[in-house]
Order: sequence, then structure tokens, then C-alpha cells
Amino acid sequence: MKRTLMGIILLNSILFASNNEAKLGEMLFFDPNLSKNRTQSCATCHNPNHGFIDDRENGINKMVSLGDGGKSLGDRNAPTAAYASFSPHFFYDTKKKLYKGGQFWDGREKDLKGQAGGPPLNPIEMGMADKKSVVARLKENKNYLEIFKKLYGKNIFKNDNKAYQAMTQAIAAFETTKEFAPFDSKYDRYLKGEYEMTSQEELGKALFFSNNNTNCATCHLLKGEDKEGETFTNYEYHNIGVPKNKVLEEKGIVKKSFKDIGLSKNRLAQYKENEGKFKVPTLRNIAITAPYMHNGVFQDLRTVIAFYDKFNNPQRIDNPETNQPWDEAEIEHSINHKDLKMKKLNDQKIDAIVAFLKTLTDKRYEHLLK
Repeated sequence: MKRTLMGIILLNSILFASNNEAKLGEMLFFDPNLSKNRTQSCATCHNPNHGFIDDRENGINKMVSLGDGGKSLGDRNAPTAAYASFSPHFFYDTKKKLYKGGQFWDGREKDLKGQAGGPPLNPIEMGMADKKSVVARLKENKNYLEIFKKLYGKNIFKNDNKAYQAMTQAIAAFETTKEFAPFDSKYDRYLKGEYEMTSQEELGKALFFSNNNTNCATCHLLKGEDKEGETFTNYEYHNIGVPKNKVLEEKGIVKKSFKDIGLSKNRLAQYKENEGKFKVPTLRNIAITAPYMHNGVFQDLRTVIAFYDKFNNPQRIDNPETNQPWDEAEIEHSINHKDLKMKKLNDQKIDAIVAFLKTLTDKRYEHLLK
């Protein structure tokens, strides 16, 4: 699974005779030369060996990502790139009267191509000055020159915008391959009769899919219970009352006055009612992709379930990670109290839900489970 850019180039040189765009995307995905200091690639913050998240230890428990300069830090947790290709283009659902789809926590890019084009030009991520600078890096590589011309025409490098767009298109093509979405977890094998769940996992599954108990499936279900190819998100945007991450304040990464307004930061959804709403993430590989929430405020999956329970259980007073009362929501006025309403859970049920969520781990990551 571990690879280098040179290894990928040598391995795939023959395959490009058939104009395989995804193979080019794979090379680009692992290329650190597309960042200002040549230290960071897409795979740096979306490590394929760890659920396509940023698993680097950066002194703040992986809450946010370190940029190419080795100093800059973002204010959001890097979401997994796994299963991202299933998110529809960003749109407004007129029936449900809410936004869906897109990429990033706020859907600001409508599709994978747009998402792939963001980090290279972000000053706190890969830090390149402009598209022309990125294309200049592409031109340094003779293999890229040859492959781009084969795939996109001999004149592709005469227009920097078109060359940059071709780059993002190739990366997006790679992100739609089975490597990002194998659907081979214990849960998938269970659906095929190849795995028998434990009694604890069965209880967790029953609780997860029961709207009379947990309401998990209201937001974390697309196709329906026990349907193959389920991504465990409806791609909607909701405010679930996530508190500010005080560690980011203490470290000076964000100001005390900072409030992440989420979806309303998206130029297509700049309305007050969208403040504090974030995209419902996939639960695929959730057990190995800590920390959690848009700001990485929770370190343990069990804490996340306890957090949901605290809205309905007066005994769930303290955050188990701090042993202090739960902090207030970062943005209060748009909290989706309707979908957070559920029956209170005891510790046995919380453990069961966590056990079920672990069954959503891709087979190649099962060794990472605690």
C-alpha cells in the first residue's frame, strides 16, 4: 500500500498506452512537488494507509492539519477522501428545503474536481501562488508532459487554466476508483453472508437503524437498512450543537472570537439559518478516522455517541474526555433539535453502537481497530 511517486511512474508507464486517466490521477495524488516547498501531496492529508485522513501527529492530537510550510495550521479537521465520490454535486433540495452534496465540510466545491483544485492554491495547505505555478511544476516532469498530451491533447500546456483543470480531473478520476471505496468491511461481508456479527454488534446494528431509539439512520443512511453500497450519510447539512475546540484557541490557531459558520460560508448558501451547519460525514471507516467533528474536538468515537445522548439523557452530564460538563454549542440558534431527539442510552447500548460502527471499517484497515 505504501508507495512513492517514482514507483508509481515506473509501475504505470506501460498502462498509459491505454490513456488511463485514473493512473495519472494516482501519480498526481502522491506528488509532493505540487506544493510550494515540495513537502506535501494530497496523500499527506489523505493518507491511503489510514482511511484517507491526516494521521500525522502535529502536537494537537491531529485535530487540524499542518501545511506545507511546516508551521501553518488549518481550523478544520481534514475529512476522509474515502467514499467522497458518492457525494452528489452541491444542490438545494426543494422538497426538503435544505442543501445537499458537494465537497468539504461546507460544500463550497460542487464536485471532486473542484475539491482537488483547492489545496494546491490554499496558502495554509500546499501554498502554491497560482495555477501557473502549479502547471510549471507539472512541466518539470517529463512523464507528465508526455502523459498529459496523450490524454488531453498536444496543446494542453498552452493554457494554464486548462492544464490545471486537467490535473484536477485526473485526481478526481483516481478518487472514483475502488481503492477509495472497496465496500469490503465486515458489514458488507455480513450482507453477503460471509460474516456473522457478534451479539454486541447485532445490538448496535438494531439500535443504529431504529428511529424509535437513536435516530442515527435519519442522517446517516442513504439507501436503506442492509442495502449494498450504503455510504452511511444522506449528504445533508445540519447543526448538531458541536462545541468550540478550545485547544485550537489555546494554541493560538483560532481567535477566541472565532466561530465557524459552516455552510453559510459557502457563497451559494450565505444565509443565517445555515450558520453552524456542516455536511453529514460518511460513517465508513469512522472507527479509525479520529478525531471527530468538523473541528476535531472529540478524540474517541464513544465520546461522540455520548455527546448525542446528552441531549436526551440528564445523567450524561460530563464529557468523558475532560471529566467536565459538556461545553456549549459553538452556534446555538440553528441546532437541529428535532433529529437529535431520541431515547436515552445506557453505557451498554453506547458500547454496542460503537461495536457496530467498527464493522464499517474497510478490510485493509481492520488491523488499526482498537
